[in-house]
Formats: sequence, C-alpha cells, structure tokens
Amino acid sequence: MFRRTAIVAAAVVAALTLAGCGGSAASSSSSSGTPTLSGDITVFAAASLTGTFTRLGKDFEAAHPGVKVNFNFAGSSALAKQIDEGAPADVFASAAPKNMDEVTDKNAPTTFVKNTLEIAVPKGNPGNITGIKDFADKTKKIALCAVQVPCGAAADKVFKAVGITAEPDSLEQDVKAALTKVSLGEVDAALVYKTDVLSAKDKVEGIEFPEASKAVNEYPIATLSRAPNPAGARAFVDYVLSDKGKTVLTAAGFDAP
Repeated sequence: MFRRTAIVAAAVVAALTLAGCGGSAASSSSSSGTPTLSGDITVFAAASLTGTFTRLGKDFEAAHPGVKVNFNFAGSSALAKQIDEGAPADVFASAAPKNMDEVTDKNAPTTFVKNTLEIAVPKGNPGNITGIKDFADKTKKIALCAVQVPCGAAADKVFKAVGITAEPDSLEQDVKAALTKVSLGEVDAALVYKTDVLSAKDKVEGIEFPEASKAVNEYPIATLSRAPNPAGARAFVDYVLSDKGKTVLTAAGFDAP
C-alpha cells in the first residue's frame, strides 16, 4: 500500500510540474498564440517612404504597447552601405532592388510597392516647365537625384529612353532633398516620385509625363539576418504587407507590386 501511494504521489508531482512548464511557456505569448513583442525595432527605409512609414510606425506602436519603432530615412544606397558596415538594424526597405541586392545581411526580400517618377515644379510653374525635355535645357535650373540613388538611376533610365542629356544644377543624395529644392523655389524643376509630389501638398505642383513608364521603381523590404529584435522585425514587415499597410501606402500614391 505504501509503495502504491508513493507511485501515485510521484505521478501527481510530475503532472503538476509539466503543467507548470506549460504555463510558463504560454506566459511568453498572447492568448492567440502570437509572440508578445517588446523593445525597439530599427527600420532603415528609403527617403520616399518617410511619410507612409512614419504613419505605419505609429499605428504599429499603438497595436503593440511597449514597442518603439525607430526610423533611419535616407537614400537607399547610403542605407545599404551603412548596413553592410555593421549599422544595427532590424528591417531594410529600399526604393530599388539594386540597393537591396547590395546588402549581404538580409533574409529573402519581398516587393511591396511600385513608384513612378513625376516632374515637380514650384507653385505657379515660374520656369514654364512643360515636359521631360526641359531637363536638357541649360537655361532651366534643374535638380536631380544622384545616379547612385534609386530616383537618380530611374531618371537616368528615362533620359536614355528619350534620348536627351540632362543638365542638372544640383545632384541630391535622396529624393526628399531634391523636392526641397523645388519647394524653396531654388530650382525650376526636379524629377521625383509621384508620391513625393502628393506628400508636399500645396508646396509644389506635379507634371506627369508619359516617358515615366520607362522606369518604374519596385520597392523591396526584408528583415536583416543580424537583427537585434528578430521577432519585432518580422512583425513590422508583416504589418507593412498587411491590408492595413497596403491601405496607407495606396493612399500615398504607391502602386501595388
């Protein structure tokens, strides 16, 4: 009898121990089975994503209390270089596949939006810009992105397709810098993305041109292999790719991939 009682008691203790272990594992997840997120998430994103990603970051934080999303917005080429030099980041969103390909420390990227070039001019179009061929007019003040930057590479592709040689007065390291030149009236025109024209609202005017179809930029996004917060990185990318993310991006003028 004593032996049987001891065996039963041992079985009960074992069962309670297993239950305790199960409860401990569950405490690290939400009731839905989704891992509880915490800490900072660092996102390196193309300058043309500034408005939309800032909005998505705030929405993501509201959905995950205790999480802070930090952004580094710049030209995609500069961001790719920073990542390869060891800058700590969780997510990289590039304005072109080329710059994403330059990053060796990444997981498989996903194309999430497309963007098209548009001519931006100051309000009232004081330089009388009519189309893409004006970018070859030496009498016009022109701002372009440097060719290493996706908006610059796209512009160069358009110029080659049209058969003109651009005469820029200023080469900028990201698209927002080129747009600023226009909004301040420092140049007659700049070649930026249509999303940048929309984000500037009443500060600039946009001129569409048919040749823009020659260089449509695809935007890839990926988590990084050495991400300090891998769970947060995956969750943020999933949020960008979600219906909520698509709604914000589409409203800003981005096209579906």
